[in-house]
Amino acid sequence: MAAVAAIEKLPEDMLHSSIVVRLRSLANKKITSHFAPCASQHFAMEITTLPQALQLHSQIIKTGTKQKDTVLNLSKLLTFAALSSSGNHLSYARQIFDSLPSPNSYFWNTMIRAYATTSDDPDMAFNLYLSMHNNAAKPDKFTYPFLLKSCTRTRRIREGQQLHAMIHKAGLQSDRFIQNSLIHLYSSCGDSSSAAQVFEKMSDPDVVSWTSIIDGYVDDKRPVEALQLFGQMQEHGTEPNEATLVSALKACADTGALSVGQEIHGIARLGNLDSKANVSTALLDMYAKCGCIDIAREVFHSFANKDVFVWTAMISGLASHGLCKDAIDVFNQMQELNVRPDERTMTAVLSACRNAGWVKEAYSYFNQMERRYGVKPRIQHYGCMVDLLARAGHLSNAEQFIKRMPVEPDAILWRTMIWACKVHGDTDRAERLINHTQLLQKDSGDSGTYILVGNVYASAGKWQEKATVRKMMNKNGLAKPKGSSKIEVDGKIHEFVAGDTNHLESEKIHRKLDDVIQHLTLEGYQPKHSEVLLDIEDEEKAFQLQHHSEKLAVAFGLLSTSAGTTIRIVKNLRSCEDCHSIMKLISKVYDREIIIRDRIRFHHFKDGNCSCGDHW
Repeated sequence: MAAVAAIEKLPEDMLHSSIVVRLRSLANKKITSHFAPCASQHFAMEITTLPQALQLHSQIIKTGTKQKDTVLNLSKLLTFAALSSSGNHLSYARQIFDSLPSPNSYFWNTMIRAYATTSDDPDMAFNLYLSMHNNAAKPDKFTYPFLLKSCTRTRRIREGQQLHAMIHKAGLQSDRFIQNSLIHLYSSCGDSSSAAQVFEKMSDPDVVSWTSIIDGYVDDKRPVEALQLFGQMQEHGTEPNEATLVSALKACADTGALSVGQEIHGIARLGNLDSKANVSTALLDMYAKCGCIDIAREVFHSFANKDVFVWTAMISGLASHGLCKDAIDVFNQMQELNVRPDERTMTAVLSACRNAGWVKEAYSYFNQMERRYGVKPRIQHYGCMVDLLARAGHLSNAEQFIKRMPVEPDAILWRTMIWACKVHGDTDRAERLINHTQLLQKDSGDSGTYILVGNVYASAGKWQEKATVRKMMNKNGLAKPKGSSKIEVDGKIHEFVAGDTNHLESEKIHRKLDDVIQHLTLEGYQPKHSEVLLDIEDEEKAFQLQHHSEKLAVAFGLLSTSAGTTIRIVKNLRSCEDCHSIMKLISKVYDREIIIRDRIRFHHFKDGNCSCGDHW
């Protein structure tokens, strides 16, 4: 019997394991459980626990049933051992599988699925796939989705592409489950273009197809296209599920598309999905990131049972808006209700301290992390502390903090430190750190590093050194990322880059901006030429400053919205000092509230003031 062989082939080091001992004991006893009355009744039972599996296995050994019954019951046994959520019995399943002389496709697929989806070694799925070919077993439409899942988990896009070719060869490229798996693979590996090619060939995409491609575009930093796809999905008549709404809300959060987010909130209400934890958390995050922190609070307070993710989202949202005391108050409420913070929560708490400039409080929370909250500090927590100290001008303390860190500082942390040195005018320290850390050598693939180092040299008036850095950057094929700003008007996202002339209303926008600058000059505005780190005349510096992306976006907002309407802008870089000062003036002179989200935090400009208190 194949099943008997499964026991006999168990290795010596497993002979005394509880499973084997119990199985052999049962095999030598008369079966008296609910399985026993007759073989047909027993074989009809489903296996849900390990004792049932052992009883079935021992029954197979004892009775020597017909081949048909043996295959049926071995399939039940293998399915339980390989895929059960009640415990890790994969090694037991593998022993049974290896004992089978000629496993059929179901047995192969079950083991491939187990390795691909639940094991710690998803590559074993590929090993079985190769063995499947060597044993003349034919993969089918159920085999490939599991193999693609293995590639997705390990981010092995090359192997996934090879599987894609074999799928075509087998004539299975039109199977919806396989197509969905391919979309998920390419999206997870950052290749949204290949995912789109698969999606476009689908004759009738289902909700999984739409959700996978939308999520892929969001992850690939193409949120505007993700929202366009969401619109197409609605036109197609496909009902969104929880996962679709979460992905679409994330796209709204990334772009600042408030009106679209509100429409999605309405869809969630109609489908009774707004009370689902993941959807509600995404709604909270969307409203916070679209500048509507009060509505985010309403969503937060509507939760009956708040998990750590909800608490963290609220703390993070408040911190990003500069409502740092409120963020800490929420953190204290969380502790009173015995909700244990995780590492993301502590990042949000430290970010609140950073945005408020609270050095003492940040040290207190940081020092309690592991002892009180059971959270071991990671690089992002050390990064918050360094950023806080450096922003506050405590450059020596920040440098000493880095030296005492038990983890290796990464390039992002060093860039934070060097940037602060530049801001505070300590270019000698910045140059020393650049040379000491060999930052250009260690982080040679990031254009941001070259730009920072070049700007340090420019601040020190070392134009030759800056030119050398620029040459190195060009040699490595790197380009400076363009500053971009997005603004939503009437449900449509408009994106501007520095000096943009591509917008359909470009002439009107530039004329409006010229008028704004002239008006503000009468109110005392003076361009901050120090923000342009180029060896050019002040007049040209002023021209460059005037055409930063957020200035174009706010000019468009003034043109396109009625008086008193709040202008909301999302920016991909940190706001420069000149843009920050001009937004304060516009909010006062034009009586507009302007909410700008930059790479670090929110700035609420109103009546000539900013919520950040000029601490950014």
